[in-house]
Amino acid sequence: MMLFKDPWILVLIPLVLTLILFLRKRQKSTSFRFSSAQIVSSLKPTWRVRSRSIPYGMRLFAIVLFLIALAGPRSVLEESIHKTEGIDIVLTIDSSGSMAAEDFVLNGRRVNRLDIVKEVVRGFIDERKNDRLGLVTFASLAYTVSPLTTDHSWLLANLERINLGLIEDGTAIGSAISSSVARLENSEAKSKVVILLTDGVNNAGKIAPAEAARVAKAFGVKIYTIGAGTKGPVPFPAVDPWGRTVYQQAVIDLDEKSLREIADITGGKYFRATDTESLREIYQEIDALEKIKIEEFGYKEYKELFGYFLIAALMILCCEMVLTHTVFLKVP
Repeated sequence: MMLFKDPWILVLIPLVLTLILFLRKRQKSTSFRFSSAQIVSSLKPTWRVRSRSIPYGMRLFAIVLFLIALAGPRSVLEESIHKTEGIDIVLTIDSSGSMAAEDFVLNGRRVNRLDIVKEVVRGFIDERKNDRLGLVTFASLAYTVSPLTTDHSWLLANLERINLGLIEDGTAIGSAISSSVARLENSEAKSKVVILLTDGVNNAGKIAPAEAARVAKAFGVKIYTIGAGTKGPVPFPAVDPWGRTVYQQAVIDLDEKSLREIADITGGKYFRATDTESLREIYQEIDALEKIKIEEFGYKEYKELFGYFLIAALMILCCEMVLTHTVFLKVP
C-alpha cells in the first residue's frame, strides 16, 4: 500500500495543469501567411503534424510526476511494532532424575515427563507473543537457561538444551523459586509470574520452598505450581547388566501440600497434571488467567518511493526535449 507524507500537495496537480493549459491557450502561436488558402488546401497533414502535441503532453506528465514525488510517496515496510509493558513470566521446569518416568503419551507413544513438558511449554511460548519470558531449570541446583527475553525463537532453541542428567540429581524447589524470582527482581512489568513444574519433593538446596515463596510475594511475584505425574506406580527406565533398557514400576512422591502452600502464599494456584491433555489444559488456563489490558506504542518503517517518480519525470522530460529539438522541431 502506498501512502504520502504530504498528501495535500496532490491537490495542486489539477490546479497546476489548469493554469498551464489556460496560459497555453492565451499564447499566440507562430504562423505563415498565404495569399490564398487554395495553395495549401490540397496538402494533407503528416504524422508529425498530427502528433505535434505529444511533447507537450509529455511535459505535462513530467510535471505531474514531479508533484507526486514532492508529496512524498512511501510504502509500509513494517507494520506497527509494539512495545508493551505486559507480563514477565519465568517458566521453571524440574529436570531431576524422576522426570525420566514415562507415564505420559504423545502421538500414540509413551514419553518421559520432561519431554512432554517441553512439548507443552513450546505451545505456551507461542501464545505469549507480547510478553517477556525467561527459563529456569533445576535438579539439585537451579540453573538459568534464559533470562527474560522477547526473542521467543531464541528461547525455544534454549528450551531444547534442557535434558535429563545435566545437573546433579535432586529436587531443590526452594532454590528454583529463588533463582526465578531473581530473574524478575528488577522487572517493571505490570504482572510478574513464575510457573513452577515439578514431580517430586524438595530434598536439596538450602532454601525452604515456603521461605522462598514469601520472598517472591515481597517482590510482587505470583507463583503457579504444577504437580506432574500420575498417581501410583509408574514405568521408569533402567539399564540391565547387558546394557538394555528395561522398565521398572516405581512410585515417585509428590509434595502437593508444599506446592499448594507456595501458590497460596503468592496468590497463585496449584494444578495437578496426570496426563498430556490435563497438562495442556493447565498451561492454557494459566495463559487465560494471566491476560491484562496493556497499552501499545507502535511505529511504522517506510520505504521512500519519491526517487522512482523523480527519475521517471526527469527521463520523460529529457525525451521531450530531444523530440522537441529533433523530430518535432518548429521553425519560428
